[in-house]
Amino acid sequence: MKRAQALVSASAVAAIVVVGLTSSGSVQASGSAGDDGHRRVGPTVSQAKRHALVAARVQQVQADEKQLRVGPHQDLVVKDVIADPDGMQHVRYDRTYDGLPVIGGDLVLHENPDGTAQSVNWATRDRISVPSTAASRSTVPNRSLAGSAKKVVFAAMHEPVLAWESRVTGTERDGTPIDELVYTDAHTGKRLGVRQNIFPDVGTGNSLYAGGVSLATSVGGLGWNLTDDTRGGHSTYDAKNSTSTARGALFTDADNTWGNGAVTSRQSAAVDAHYGAAQTWDFYKSAFARNGIADNGVAAYSRVHFGSGYSNAFWDNSCFCMTYGDGGTAFRPLVSLDVAGHEMTHGVTAATDGLDYWGDAGGLNEASSDVMGTMVEFFAHNASDPGDYYIGEKITKNGTYLRRMDRPSADGASVNCYSSRVKNLDPHYSSGVGNHLFYLLSEGTGVKTIGGRAHSGTSCNSTQFTGVGRDVAANVWYRAMTTYWTSTTTYPRAANA
Repeated sequence: MKRAQALVSASAVAAIVVVGLTSSGSVQASGSAGDDGHRRVGPTVSQAKRHALVAARVQQVQADEKQLRVGPHQDLVVKDVIADPDGMQHVRYDRTYDGLPVIGGDLVLHENPDGTAQSVNWATRDRISVPSTAASRSTVPNRSLAGSAKKVVFAAMHEPVLAWESRVTGTERDGTPIDELVYTDAHTGKRLGVRQNIFPDVGTGNSLYAGGVSLATSVGGLGWNLTDDTRGGHSTYDAKNSTSTARGALFTDADNTWGNGAVTSRQSAAVDAHYGAAQTWDFYKSAFARNGIADNGVAAYSRVHFGSGYSNAFWDNSCFCMTYGDGGTAFRPLVSLDVAGHEMTHGVTAATDGLDYWGDAGGLNEASSDVMGTMVEFFAHNASDPGDYYIGEKITKNGTYLRRMDRPSADGASVNCYSSRVKNLDPHYSSGVGNHLFYLLSEGTGVKTIGGRAHSGTSCNSTQFTGVGRDVAANVWYRAMTTYWTSTTTYPRAANA
């Protein structure tokens, strides 16, 4: 991909989009992070070495707890370690209090090659402490499953309080599965927040329109299976229009020729879901040296033909899988390239910064999926679906789109620029701030034709500039989400990172 000449720095573009904000969330310890954005992103060691780094870090947790002064009753739990080529390490920690998980207690410790602390990104800067871990209310909300409730300390954009975490499952009216963690104050019963395990998003149906594509399959049974052993064993299943949580039936074929490019064959949607998953895997590996969604070489799986007339697609953390509907009156099957990239990026988010699904973090969560889904579309270089900054342009039956990154407000609900009200919007609409930032960072301002579609970027303070190119912009975004952002990162903190 061609990289545009940079006339302004990445931080300057961020300031233009998130105009008037003050940076926060990074506490400097020693050293300088000024050259950080120039290091190659992604893991630079083998998986075995990375596991060794994590194991070694476990042995020095107590030293880090003392260095960071996390306070009494608290323990750090190593989640991941990323090593840079120059020897700098980024250690992602979760936190417990008297053995209880601290929601919003995660942090990232950045260490210089000599082992000295450079800086820390905290999900919360509040002192983690509660008067007691004994709950005065033993009940949980009616929607929750009382048997699954457990005590936690809730500190996500909130003064730390003892809370109940209850898992709620069910089905929305449109057939989307419900799997969410509900947090309620263990003393007042007040609802504090909801964390989604399933991330639904209406996307595009590109697979039926991607033309002839090559698929990695495996021999099995009386012919071939839609299983990709070259990418962690990713398999594609037919949900048979059920809303069950079961995988469904693995797609098989006698002659290894799949689908006919039309909905008259149930294989057609499967072809494009399988193709989209492969392109997403390859994009992350090529761009960031990431080996699968969780960076452990293990694939997710896909289900197509979910429900009857189901006009959505979603990522489910609990099954580590993507699910696609066939669409209805407004949409075609939702199995396009940018949908696949979008949904699988929810899995990457869960495995890295763990962004919440409320407030600014919710918008960043959705924006991250739109950003990387768009990058997958550009990466694929598919002549039938050239890269652009429109989301969902292929599946809408009226020929429009779901979201636009160059002008998010064009959909009538999303916002272009940051303000204090953004945190109160649905994440699909507050994502507009992040989407707008990424577009301007990549392409700059002005009128352009990209992928055969008209684009027009206008900064929030009317400044005109040239972008740094989408490759550089994607590296900046990935670097921020994997080494600096935490579960509660706000747009101001995201701009700082």
